[in-house]
Amino acid sequence: MNIAVIGGGWAGLSAAVRLRQYGFSVTVFEAARTLGGRARRVESPALGAAMDNGQHILLGAYTETLALMRELGLDTAALLHRQRLAMQSADGGFDLRACALPAPLHLLGAIVGARGLGIAERLRMIAITQGLKRRKWLTAPGLTVAQWLAQGRQSPLAVRMFWQPLCLAALNTPPDQACAQLFAGVLRDSLGGPRDACDVLIPRVDLSQLWPDQVERYAPAHAAGRLCLRRGHAVRHLAATSSGVELDGKAFDAVVVAGNAPAAHRLLRQLPPSEAGARYLAMLAAFEYLPIATLTLQLERPWRLPQPMLLLRDDPGRMQFGQWLFDRSALPPGAPDCLVHIVISDARAMMALPREDAIAATIAQAREQSRRLGAMPRVLNQDIIVEKRATFAAVPGLQRPANGTPWPRVWAAGDWTDTGYPAVLEGAVRSGRDAARAIQRASRQPAPA
Repeated sequence: MNIAVIGGGWAGLSAAVRLRQYGFSVTVFEAARTLGGRARRVESPALGAAMDNGQHILLGAYTETLALMRELGLDTAALLHRQRLAMQSADGGFDLRACALPAPLHLLGAIVGARGLGIAERLRMIAITQGLKRRKWLTAPGLTVAQWLAQGRQSPLAVRMFWQPLCLAALNTPPDQACAQLFAGVLRDSLGGPRDACDVLIPRVDLSQLWPDQVERYAPAHAAGRLCLRRGHAVRHLAATSSGVELDGKAFDAVVVAGNAPAAHRLLRQLPPSEAGARYLAMLAAFEYLPIATLTLQLERPWRLPQPMLLLRDDPGRMQFGQWLFDRSALPPGAPDCLVHIVISDARAMMALPREDAIAATIAQAREQSRRLGAMPRVLNQDIIVEKRATFAAVPGLQRPANGTPWPRVWAAGDWTDTGYPAVLEGAVRSGRDAARAIQRASRQPAPA
């Protein structure tokens, strides 16, 4: 069988690798010249170098992503800096670190030893997580994260210093809007998993080099077929035929539509209408997207931080939008030295400002909150990248479609499918894997040993 994959992001490439393992011939169509989708390498004229389109991290719980990298022959230890979970604020007001004890004592020890919270607050944090575990990580339907935290009597300080940054990092959706059940799933697989599941993995290389660029050279043993990547080809037309599908006039036996939900909607609505098809398209149309901004600063000299990533206290009312400060001083050869990244999740408030005002305000916030670390060196250059459709809004009651669609020989993949995860990299990889498995089962192709 000859399978087309529309989209060279993490979901589409994950599907392509699995399909290749099953012995199919695969052609990946990617509109951009660089692979990776919303987690990719981009050129920064301001910094004179290639950069990521946003600072992403992985977790030890991202088992499918790590397995995929190993299957591609990559050394995950060399490509990813691994450290135990550490939530340390730049101003020194909060410090929580997972300890070396076995699970679940590593989390209990982290909460008990957290600085910046009172004893009663820490005990309530333990109580709410243990209660969630007893309920098998299930929350009441329709609950927001803020409502769940209120039921668990979490203090405003605990919410501000721990739960809110965690929620924004995982779901890119504010706690008063975010789905508690999706958040609980993240907690289950990270904080509630084995000791290393909550480890933070920071890429040492750009996101395209991390693994997407390696897909073209992937040749699994004993696999027939081929893998072809067509960069710079935005698929405009999708049609059903009696024996398969056509993409821009070229015939394939099946297709995986692996763009974001709006892009998938534009293509799938070209297929023959049906009641089931209308319901599927309605689910795609219901997604709302939220932005993430990353401000990269090139400093005059190295600025060594105590941790590769530090918490910033955001306060939009004071024009303080940043939530995380990343030390980018140790970069691969050829990249500019002395870089730091400031990440702004749910960047809607910041985007309402003029670009230069937003940059100046974020630099001022980082300077103010990091005074105890020594004066920030002079900023030589800066660049801000805004991914306007970084993630879908992870709100309660959101219906997410399956990989299978109502149209024969048409499958979908993306972090927006019903993976049980929010719009994170692991969800995209799992969705691609599941789409490939569905095609393999439908074709009755034997699975690889």
